[in-house]
Amino acid sequence: MLVNPKDLSKESLEINSNLKLFQIYKNLKHVSLKCDTYFQVYEEIFNRYVGKKITFVEIGVMHGGSLFMWREYFGKNARIIGIDLNTKAKELEKHGFEIYIGSQSDKNFWKSFFNQVGKIDILLDDGGHGNAQQIITLSEAIQHTNDDGLIVIEDTHASYLKKFGNPSKHSFINYSKYLIDVVNSRFPDVKNKKNNGLKNKIYSISFYESIVSIKINSKKSIETTVLKNNENEMFKFTDLRTTDHFPKIVNYIDKNLPALHRLPIIRKIIRYLFYSHNFMVKIKYYFKLNKYFR
Repeated sequence: MLVNPKDLSKESLEINSNLKLFQIYKNLKHVSLKCDTYFQVYEEIFNRYVGKKITFVEIGVMHGGSLFMWREYFGKNARIIGIDLNTKAKELEKHGFEIYIGSQSDKNFWKSFFNQVGKIDILLDDGGHGNAQQIITLSEAIQHTNDDGLIVIEDTHASYLKKFGNPSKHSFINYSKYLIDVVNSRFPDVKNKKNNGLKNKIYSISFYESIVSIKINSKKSIETTVLKNNENEMFKFTDLRTTDHFPKIVNYIDKNLPALHRLPIIRKIIRYLFYSHNFMVKIKYYFKLNKYFR
């Protein structure tokens, strides 16, 4: 259902009425379609780029309204680029925008695009919303996004809708969950050697309703090191972290036979019998935690 900005609910107006982007949007002369809940997210993630010299790319520009919005919002220093499948979008170039025609699920298109445009600072995907379109767009853009830049995928509710072939193991939201594993693999004890190229570029991931925002920063995406703040000797105390979730025998060894636990073969046996390999532990967790996943 399409609603005029003036006819929004009271709750929506309370949220959006003081937002600069919303004020720009509702006064646009060119047509654009945006969900009312997006403007508060935009302000949160894009505000720091206002007035900066950035390259901003939006996929799916339709009649061009959003391009005018972004130009007014970010200011005269921003380079605003639009991507669309419809060749008529080229007409927007007369207003000073750069427009590229092509398919976001085509790797060759992206290769050509970045060869011409160079590195970007923000990519906003408001394109076709299909799994392949969103996943390929993200994966192709990561290496061509400047440090401290953003890749923002809109309309991720498509990952739950039948008309987009979902729910599916290969939905964009499931890909986003996989990227959480990739980010956490920077901790040395997490054994995930896949996608080192992503691990060393994606600094953080933020989830909003229908929006996923990926922050790119290779300088900050480094392997974790555990620090001790000074050389003072630590107090001797029993590590109680395992008391909640490991069998009593493990806690007994920790408390009464610490030297035994330090033996490599004993540690290996304990890990095998009482950590993830033990089906009894898995059953225990199933009954204790399954309700939280419903």
